[in-house]
This record gives sequence, C-alpha cells and structure tokens, in this order.
Amino acid sequence: HHGTGVTGIYPRSVGLGTAAAGGAIGMIVSCGEALVDLVPEAVPGGGPMNVAVAATRLGAPSAFVGRVSTDEHGQLIWRHLEANGVDLGACERGDEPTARAVVRHVPQLVFEFEGDDTADTMLSRLDLTGLGPGPHLLHGGTLGFFRGRTAEVLADAVERHDGIVSLDPNVRPDIVDDRDRWDHFHQRWLAHAHIYKASEEDLAWVWPNRAPESSAERLLEGAVRAVFVTRGPDGVSVFTDEGHLDVPSPRVEVADTVGAGDTFAASVLVSLHDRAEGAGPAALAGVATDDWRAIAGRAAAAAAINCSRVGADPPTRTELDAFLG
Repeated sequence: HHGTGVTGIYPRSVGLGTAAAGGAIGMIVSCGEALVDLVPEAVPGGGPMNVAVAATRLGAPSAFVGRVSTDEHGQLIWRHLEANGVDLGACERGDEPTARAVVRHVPQLVFEFEGDDTADTMLSRLDLTGLGPGPHLLHGGTLGFFRGRTAEVLADAVERHDGIVSLDPNVRPDIVDDRDRWDHFHQRWLAHAHIYKASEEDLAWVWPNRAPESSAERLLEGAVRAVFVTRGPDGVSVFTDEGHLDVPSPRVEVADTVGAGDTFAASVLVSLHDRAEGAGPAALAGVATDDWRAIAGRAAAAAAINCSRVGADPPTRTELDAFLG
C-alpha cells in the first residue's frame, strides 16, 4: 500500500514559482531515524525517513541521512527509500539492529518501542559534500535528534549549517526517558531552526501551561521565521513576524493519520525549495503572508491525502495538484 515512487524525475513546480535558471538549489536533507512499525507485518517508518520519501514524491530532490541497519528490517527500509528515489549518498549502514515500534492488541492497543542500542542511534558522522552544492534545507525531529550518538552528530551539523533548518519535534512522550537530554538537544536545534512545525499536543508537552499562540510568539523571538501549528481536522495556524493566519484542512475520509505530520512538513519544505528559497535563511524574509497561506494550504491538502490512505503514504506532486484542482 505504499505506492510507487518516481525516481530521478523532478517536475517543475506549479504555481509557486520555479528555481532560477541555472541556479540549482541544494536538496531537502532529512536527518534522523528510520525504523519499522510492526502492525503486525514490518512497515518502514520513522519521522525523518517519512519526510524524505514525501519530499521526493512531492517533486523535490531529497536525501535521507541516518544509520540504517544491515538486518532484514534495515534492508526493507533501504529498498523503500531507493524505490522512492531518495538520495542515500550520505547514509551509513551498520550491523546494529533496527529499532522497532511494536503495536500489540492485548486486548487493548499497546505500543511498545524496542530501540536500545539500535542502528539509528549510532550515526558516526554527517558529511553532505556528496550531495552536491548547497545550501541544502536541513530537516530533523522525532527521535533521531535526541537519541544516542546520532543526536550529537546532528546537533553539531545544525550548528554549522548555512542553509535553512527545519525542526518538527513530533514528540513521543512514551519514548522520552530523559527529559533533560531531550530539552538539551531541542534547545540546540532551536537556536538555529528557521521553520518550526508542531502539533498542538507537541507544544503542550514542550511548554506545559502555555497556549500554542504564546509558544509560537516565543519561538519567533529566536531564529525561527515561521511556526506551523497543526490542529488535525481543524487545520493549521501559521505564525510569522507579520502576524498569524489560520488555514482549514480539506475534509477527507480518514483511513488513519500515520505520517500526516511528516507529509505536512515535507510539503512546506518542497514549496520553499520550489521558490528557490533553498538559497538560504535570508530569503525567508521575502515570503509574504499570502505565500505562507498558500504553502500551508498545500501542505494541509498533502497531509489530508495521506490520511485518506492506510499508513504513511504521501501523495505525488501530480496527485496533489489534481486534488487541489
């Protein structure tokens, strides 16, 4: 049910401007974990991996950076990324096991995470030189940005990165066993993040007893230029220095919501990539309120299509354009 990816074909964008002729922008580089969800059969997952797949399907060149096991589940993940045209030139392989999210019905729904000393936590270095000229758009979040050696490698890379940085904390409270450690890496990313996407639930966990609007305003006092707060079927709110706007979500028959937030985040980055905003963070100042509205509306539609299908199954650019009519 994971659709077929399109390899190596990156259509020109529709409606949001195209990259300047000859001015090839870097890639959308999504960093962090790839794992499997056992539901009960193994399905490739992990927020950053889903973002990389969604970005290629939505028509931008994307790379996944993480450490992928050489075990059976790792091979499944690798084939999934290859089939979707994701650049794996900056990936590592290792013989550590693949992290597994196990969903059991016993008799109620129980979620167990098996992730001790797994490959995704063991990234030893991050070298983007093989991905061509930048600056690239760097994205992270979910588990990879705070777990194991990978967390340190990614935070170091973010602190040196000269392109746009995007963070989706995508909080998994059941898996955060050391809140101080989570906060430490969140702060390191925040000091350099330009795009921040979070659900209302995420924000309530990160900053308890604070309204989402207040959290968004605090974020904009730092490096962040745009905050996307997703509210499920109630749409999304976008906060920038220009003010705040609300964008509705299209109504769809929901199969499940797996991967919806990852698809949303990927669509935002693809829209910025289309605009040639990969040129660097300073270019974000040129994105007007109406542009942010269009970017958020397109991302909400992409997420809605994903929700209409089982599992993380983001739309292609052609499907999204047809849906938006």
